[in-house]
Amino acid sequence: MLSSELVRSALESAPDAMVIADATGIIVFANQQVTALFGYAPWELTGQKVECLLPERFRSRHVGHREGFNGEVRVRPMGAGLDLFARRRDGTEFPVEISLSPISDDGRVLVAAAIRDVTERKRIEAELVAARESADRANQAKSRFLATASHDLRQPLQTLALLNGTLRRTVRDVDATEAVVRQEHAIAAMSRLLNTLLDISKLESGAIKPEPTDFVVETLFEELREEFAGLASDKGLELRVETCNDRAHSDPSLVEQILRNLLANAIKYTHVGHVSIRCQRDVGVIRVQVLDTGIGIAPDQLPLIYDEFYQAGVPANSVREGYGLGLSIVQRLVRLLELRLGVESELGKGSTFSLDLPAGMERTRAAATRAAKTRLEPAAPPRPSPHVLIVEDDPAVLDATRMLFRVEGFRASVAASLAEAAQKSAEHADINVLVTDYHLADGETGTDVIGAVRKILGRDVGVVLVTGDTSAAMKDLQHDERVRMTSKPLRAEELLALVRSLLPS
Repeated sequence: MLSSELVRSALESAPDAMVIADATGIIVFANQQVTALFGYAPWELTGQKVECLLPERFRSRHVGHREGFNGEVRVRPMGAGLDLFARRRDGTEFPVEISLSPISDDGRVLVAAAIRDVTERKRIEAELVAARESADRANQAKSRFLATASHDLRQPLQTLALLNGTLRRTVRDVDATEAVVRQEHAIAAMSRLLNTLLDISKLESGAIKPEPTDFVVETLFEELREEFAGLASDKGLELRVETCNDRAHSDPSLVEQILRNLLANAIKYTHVGHVSIRCQRDVGVIRVQVLDTGIGIAPDQLPLIYDEFYQAGVPANSVREGYGLGLSIVQRLVRLLELRLGVESELGKGSTFSLDLPAGMERTRAAATRAAKTRLEPAAPPRPSPHVLIVEDDPAVLDATRMLFRVEGFRASVAASLAEAAQKSAEHADINVLVTDYHLADGETGTDVIGAVRKILGRDVGVVLVTGDTSAAMKDLQHDERVRMTSKPLRAEELLALVRSLLPS
């Protein structure tokens, strides 16, 4: 049995202010810590109602809470889920945390309240909330800026690319032709750098959200073959793309971006031999490898290859081929998708990058092969003088697009808004393909245009939607077989190929 003196000594030495009250709320004990916390001497509180330590606005409500506690006596925090406040002798208020414990004393039940000042903790919590809200606002501002910058920066490049395509179809003078070709190379370099910088900015801001799904790896391989076969051939290299009918589970568009950067890098640093892409199946993993017979990477340089603007074997201040940003984007995408990327390289003999993807659900090899063949079926030859409706609110881009299609033998109708697009559709029932920008003036979008034009024409006319947008609305359109999505700036040949793929047979 503990002595009353020992109990009192323990209460006095407790780190928190301790107040003991009877069932009527009369304080029968207060330790020395109440003086530091409330400004009262312990003896001043003895015999007072416990409500004297509360702000006046809470006192009447507290009587009911106290009576409720007396009806169900147990150890518990006071006012769980509520913000509690206490009142000092000088009238100032402060946030508190209170724990209640019942005490038996010669047949009567007393309540011990341990009271702790949580002003500092509340301040820190408020600062954390404010910092989080500020970070959220900053991220939202970044996303808005990137959406605007992506659109506005791409517009003049798109104009240049389309005008360049028109000039290459009309210029006959040898010197002028050479100038146009050089102009095309410069535009392409500007486009690559802009796309790369915007990709990095989107990844840094969190604007890109993965959407994992099962996909056939062969589908990505064939797209990459089409994209890089010409580039490899121009350098005298063999591009080897092995068959891979396995299914992986990840975001296919982001995985394709990783592999695109790895292949571009391999071709850039390979001068003789070949570049290959293949896959190997392991337990629960599809390992995609990009191999080359290029210059290789020295062992001491391997940790540096993912740094921005690093290029293997390129001295500082020398002429660069590219910007050394591809592997930096790869690393960010790998982290975003929570994948594993490995590299093996030998100086002078080549490199192998290995990307491990989670295996997807199985399906028959025949079904996968059919899917790949279906996708690769050549487009039917276009009918004479196909009719294209072009919707674009930037006058320079609109004129450049119209000129390109007319030089190429198309009939072209143009519109700068949803209303004009609807009017042109009503006037021309023979429109074969709609080419529209996604972001138009006054908040109108390409999806609005698609819906209106299709409704007026009474059919699902083929659409080329030109955009850099990554919103959910854009993702939904990817499931429409009659919609081809592409990003500005795109070359004239790319735009024409997309339109021809949608022409009726």
